[in-house]
Amino acid sequence: MSSGSPKDEVSSGALHSTVLDAIGRQIVSGELAEGHVLRLDQLQQQAGVSRTVARETVRVLESMGLVRSRRRVGIIVQPRSAWNVFDPWVIWWRLAGPGRDIQLRSLTELRIAVEPLAAAAAANSATAQDRERLVDLSGAMRTRGEAGELDEFLELDIAYHTLVLTSSGNEMFAALTDVIAVVLRGRISLGLMPRHPVAEALDLHEAVARAIAARRPADAEDAMRELLREVRDAVVPQGA
Repeated sequence: MSSGSPKDEVSSGALHSTVLDAIGRQIVSGELAEGHVLRLDQLQQQAGVSRTVARETVRVLESMGLVRSRRRVGIIVQPRSAWNVFDPWVIWWRLAGPGRDIQLRSLTELRIAVEPLAAAAAANSATAQDRERLVDLSGAMRTRGEAGELDEFLELDIAYHTLVLTSSGNEMFAALTDVIAVVLRGRISLGLMPRHPVAEALDLHEAVARAIAARRPADAEDAMRELLREVRDAVVPQGA
C-alpha cells in the first residue's frame, strides 16, 4: 500500500483488488494454465498499475498457492494441488468459473461433515446470550425469507451459521466462518437461491436453534444434518 493520502491508499487498494481478481480468475479457470510464466513488468504494463501494486498482487497470489516466484524465471502458475482451497477468494473464483458444480459439491460435503457436529457442540458450549441470539436469528430469517427480502435474509443466514460455528467451542470449526460465508453469498449471487426460501429450510433453522437453546446436542446435530441435506439437494446437480 502506498504511503500517500488516505484517498491514495483506498485507490491503490481498489486497483490491487481489481488486478488480483482478474488474474486469480484467469488461473482458476485454466486460462492461465499450470506452468505458465508471468513477468512482473508485463503484469504491471498490462494492468496499468504501479510496480508496488503488481508486487502486492503477486504476493497475495503466492499466499493462495496459485503462483510461485523464481528468480531469473518469473512468476509460475502452480498446479491445482498447491492451491489453498480454503481461501475465500479461491472459493469464489471457483464458484464463478467453469468448475462451479465441483466446488459446490466439495463445499456442501464439507458443511455436512462439520456443521452438524458444530451444532451439537454448541448445544453443550454456547453461552446463554448466544442461545438466545440463535433463536432470534432463526425467527428473523423466517420473517425476511417469507417476505422475499433475500439481501437481509442472507446477512441473517451468515450471522446464524457463523454463530453456530463460533459457539461450538472448537477453534477449527470457528476458522471456517469465512468459507461458509462465501458459500452462502454464492448461492444468491449465482442465482441458486429461490426468491422465497423453502419452508422446510426455515423450519429446520428454527429447530437447530431451539435444540441448541435447550441443550439438546443430538437433536441439534440431527436437525442441522437434515438442513444441509436440503441444501445439498437444492444446489448440487445430480451426478456432479
